[in-house]
Amino acid sequence: MWYQKIIQVFKVKDIRKKILFVLAIFAIFRILANLPIPGVDIVKLRSFFQQFQMFGMMNVFTGGALDRFSVVMLGLGPYIIAVVVLQLLTMIFPRLKEMYQEEGEAGRAKFEQYGRVLSVPLAMLQAFGMLTLFSRQGILGHLTPLAEINDILTITAGSVLLMWLGELISEKGIGNGISLLIFAGIIADFPRNIGQMIATYDPVMIPSYILFVIMALIIIAGVSLANEARRNIPVSYAKRVRGNRVYGGVSTYLPLNVNPAGVMPIIFALSIMIVPPMVARMLGGYAGLLGAISRDILSLFNNQIFYGASYFILVFAFTYFYTLVTFEPDTVSENLQKMGGFIPGIRPGENTTRYLSHTLNRILPVGATFLGFIALMPSIVQNMTHVVAFRFLVGGTGLLIIVAVVLETVQAINAQLKMREYETF
Repeated sequence: MWYQKIIQVFKVKDIRKKILFVLAIFAIFRILANLPIPGVDIVKLRSFFQQFQMFGMMNVFTGGALDRFSVVMLGLGPYIIAVVVLQLLTMIFPRLKEMYQEEGEAGRAKFEQYGRVLSVPLAMLQAFGMLTLFSRQGILGHLTPLAEINDILTITAGSVLLMWLGELISEKGIGNGISLLIFAGIIADFPRNIGQMIATYDPVMIPSYILFVIMALIIIAGVSLANEARRNIPVSYAKRVRGNRVYGGVSTYLPLNVNPAGVMPIIFALSIMIVPPMVARMLGGYAGLLGAISRDILSLFNNQIFYGASYFILVFAFTYFYTLVTFEPDTVSENLQKMGGFIPGIRPGENTTRYLSHTLNRILPVGATFLGFIALMPSIVQNMTHVVAFRFLVGGTGLLIIVAVVLETVQAINAQLKMREYETF
């Protein structure tokens, strides 16, 4: 039973210490998320986030740190964007590609170090953009150059500190630290959402609440199935004799996930979708042609049909693009051939590459369509149930991350338990 598994987890001292360490980091993260930058008009800030839904999405991923204008208001966004940009650059620079795909753990560590370095200027650029935007909206008072530099450095330091805390979790805790911190940020507003739902309770809304719960359960089940779904390609290994030992002669499979890109396409598409209205909002106060174009862009992005269609297309396209970067049939085919592996009925080499590409192109549209649908779920659920308080709780990237991180962490804990069972045996 599940409760016996929980008891077993806390009985093992090493696992218990790791879990408590992760919870302690979560507590530090929540303290940082409630340390505000001074000089903010809270009333205008909340009004701004209620008016512009795209910034509301960003706020969900920072655990409410953005609408509190805290020192960690950018969350882990700069680091995630830096890593995605570097992965896309592997298609242009062969040295980066070689480092990421062929040099093993040492190459990956170096690649991640480049991501950390790149995240610092990205964080400074984002901090400058946010401060400029909020100043134009009257949310922040007039900033002197020295005060603005101080705020930019403070916000950048907060983002770098979060990145370091995530790496501490990966090193000394259990699971992926970056994913767990994003997970903690998403679920941090659950109590506030529940409070809003209770405060605005209306008996007339009971059918909507019931519909909301049913849809939430269906979506969670669908996300779980799609996240774990994969196409298993059978692989056999020829027998090899080395000295007195015989190697190979076994059959296994190569798993191709239906959603191979994970949540990255949604995050990257969201980052792209936020830029035009943010820039337009900054330039909207100018007179003449520039101001008129800015207001037209704002009007266009406030159109739900245009916004939804653009968002879906970007997610669909980035799913293909990101998968091409992270999964190369040529490399997989070459590695299989080096290890004496082959797909039954398919000749090694170029035929295997074509087969893998064909299979991948058949399952990718399913995964890309699923991701696009998940990205639009917040708007769909809100329009059907009119339960605004849980708009971001039900669908979208948040739900996908929650399910993926929970499954990943449970697998990590089970692996730790099995390892100790083998040691005892």
